[in-house]
Amino acid sequence: MKRALTITTLLCAFAAAAHAQSDPMKKPQLAVSPSTIDFGGEAGTKSFKISNTGNADLEIEKVQPAPDAYGFLVLGATTRTLKPGETMDVTVQFTPDGKRQQAFGGIQVFSNDETFPQDERGGAAHITGVAARSNNSWLLTAMIFFPLIGGLIILAMPSGKENLVRWIALATAAVPVGLAGFLYLHYDRAFGMAQGNYGLQFIHHTVWIPSFNVEYFVGVDGISITMVILTALVSLVAVGASWNISKQVKAYFALFLLLETGMMGTFCSIDFFLFYIFWELMLLPMYFLIGIWGGPRKEYAAIKFFLYTLAGSVLMLLAIIALYYNANPTTLLDGTPARHTFDIMKLAYLNDFEKIGPLLGVKFVNLIWIGLFIGFAIKIPMFPFHTWLPDAHVEAPTAISVILAGVLLKMGTYGILRINFAILPTATQWAGTTMAVFGTINILYGAFCAFAQKDLKKLVAYSSVSHMGYCLVGMAAFTQTGFNGAMMQMFNHGTITSMLFILVGVIYDRAHTREIDKFGGMATQMPKYAAFFGFAFMASLGLPGLSGFIGEVLVFLGSFPTYKVITILAATGVIFTAAYHLWAMQRIQLGKWNDAQWHDKSHFPDLTMREALTLVPMAAIVLLLGFYPMPVLNLIGPGLSDLLHHVTTHGAGTLAGLP
Repeated sequence: MKRALTITTLLCAFAAAAHAQSDPMKKPQLAVSPSTIDFGGEAGTKSFKISNTGNADLEIEKVQPAPDAYGFLVLGATTRTLKPGETMDVTVQFTPDGKRQQAFGGIQVFSNDETFPQDERGGAAHITGVAARSNNSWLLTAMIFFPLIGGLIILAMPSGKENLVRWIALATAAVPVGLAGFLYLHYDRAFGMAQGNYGLQFIHHTVWIPSFNVEYFVGVDGISITMVILTALVSLVAVGASWNISKQVKAYFALFLLLETGMMGTFCSIDFFLFYIFWELMLLPMYFLIGIWGGPRKEYAAIKFFLYTLAGSVLMLLAIIALYYNANPTTLLDGTPARHTFDIMKLAYLNDFEKIGPLLGVKFVNLIWIGLFIGFAIKIPMFPFHTWLPDAHVEAPTAISVILAGVLLKMGTYGILRINFAILPTATQWAGTTMAVFGTINILYGAFCAFAQKDLKKLVAYSSVSHMGYCLVGMAAFTQTGFNGAMMQMFNHGTITSMLFILVGVIYDRAHTREIDKFGGMATQMPKYAAFFGFAFMASLGLPGLSGFIGEVLVFLGSFPTYKVITILAATGVIFTAAYHLWAMQRIQLGKWNDAQWHDKSHFPDLTMREALTLVPMAAIVLLLGFYPMPVLNLIGPGLSDLLHHVTTHGAGTLAGLP
C-alpha cells in the first residue's frame, strides 16, 4: 500500500512538473531600451538594456551587429540566461571608418522569445534588435515636410486673410530653398559607392512599419540631388507666379504645398513603399489644382491627367509587389530579420532577379522592366503616352504649368534611372535601343506638333515633349557623357520651361488669349517682357552660351558612339526646334502692333516687379550653366558613374561586398 501511494505521489509530481513546463502562460518576453542608439557622428560607446518582462527564463544566445552594420562592435560576453524581471546591459562601440560621415546598422539580439521572427537566412533563434546610427540627418525630412506644415497652418487661418495666406505660402516655400542651398554647399562631390552607404548622403533612416518591412529611408546622391534642388527652386518661383489667384486662396496654397511635399519626397525616398506613397500623394493635389483653378476645359484635362497617371501607377504597384516578394531575405535597420525588402538599394545591389523564372510566359526581369517603364514613361511623357500633357498644360493655371513642366515631367526620367536602371540592369540593356528610338520619336514628333500649334501654351507644352526625348536618348547610350547630358537636360529644361510658362502666363493675364496670330509687335509695347521672352526662347532652342545647349550637346556626344543613325536623326530635331521657336517669336514680338485686335495699348503694361522676380533667378541659372556647367556636373558625376558601372557590368550582386 505504501509503495502504491509513493508511486502515485511521484506520478502526480512528474505530471505537475510537466504541466508547469508546458504551461503556455509561462513564456519569456524580451524588451530592449532604448530602441535606437545614436552616436552623433563621434566615436565612442553607447549602451542599451535587455530585460526579461516575461514569467519564464529568457535565453540570450548572442548579441552581434547585423551583417550590413559597419563600424559597430558589441563589447564583452553577451550569452546569458535572464530570470523573469532580470536585466542586462549591452555596450556597443562605434569607430568611424574615415570615409563616410554617416553610419547605420542594427544590433541583433538572438533569444528564445518566440514572439520575434526567426532569421530568414538560417538558424533557430528568434531575433530582435536595436537600431544603431551615427549622424542621422534631418535635413531632407525638413525639406519634405516643412511645406506640409505650412499647408496645415494655412488651412487653420481664418477666412478673409488672403494676403497673409500668400505670404505664409511664400515663406514656407522659401525654407526648402534655403535648405537646398545648405545641401548644395555641404554635399561631398567625391563621395560615391566605394565610400559606403551606397553613395547616399544626408540620410535619415529608421524603421517605420516593421510588420511590412517598411522603413522611412531618405537620402540623396548624384542621381537625385539636382532634382531636389530644382524642386525647391521651381516651387518657390511657382508660389510667386500664383500671386494673382483669387478663388479659394486658402485651398489653393494648401494643396500647392502638399504637392511640394509629394514631389520632394519622391526624389528623396530610398524605400520603394515610401517612394510610391509620395508618388501617389502628388496625384490628388494636382488633380484639384487643375480641376478647380484651371481653364474652360479644366474638368476634362484633370480627369485625363488622373486616369493616365493612375494607370501608370497600377503597373508600377504590380511591379513593386513582384520585386518585393522575389527579393532575398535581409534585415531592417534595427537588425530584425525581413523575409523581403522595399529597400531600393538592397533590391538593386543585393539581389539577382535574373535567376527568377518566367512570369506569364515572359522573362521576369523584362516584364517587370516594361511595367515600370510604362508607369514612368506616362509621366515624362513619352510618345504614345503623351496626349494628357497638352490638355493639362493648356487648362492648368500658370503656376501649375510651371510645376508640371519644371518638376513633374522629370520624375519619369528620374524613376527610370533610380528604379529600372538600378534594379533591373540586364533588362535595361535589353531595352536600350528601343528607349533610344522612342526618345528620337519624342524629339521629332514633339517638334512637328509644336509647329502646328496656334496656342502659345500648347506650343511650349509640345516643346517639353520634344526636349524630354533628349533625356531618353542620353540615358539609353550607356555612356558617362550620355548620362551626364540626360541629367543636365533634366535640370536645364526645368529652369528654362519654368520661364517659358511664366512668360505665357504674363501675356495671358493681359490679353486673356494665347492665340499666336492675334499678337504682333509686342516688343515695342513691352520691351522688358520681350527681352526675357527672347532669352528664354533662345535657351530653349539650344543657343550656345545658354544652358539648353550644354545638355543637348552632351547627349549627342554620349550617344553617337552607341547609336550613330539614331543620334543623327535626333540631331535634326535641333533644326526644327529652332524653326518653331523663331517663327513663334517673330509673330509675337516683331512686326507691327496688331491695332485691329488691340486698340488700347494701356492693357499691356510691361513686366511688374513681382513678375520679373519670378524670372530673374531662373534666367541667372540658365546663363551661368550655359558658360560654366560644372556646378551641376560635379554634383552628378560620381553617382551617375556608379550607376553606369552597375548597368554595364550587368549589376546584380556586383557591389554586394562593398560597405
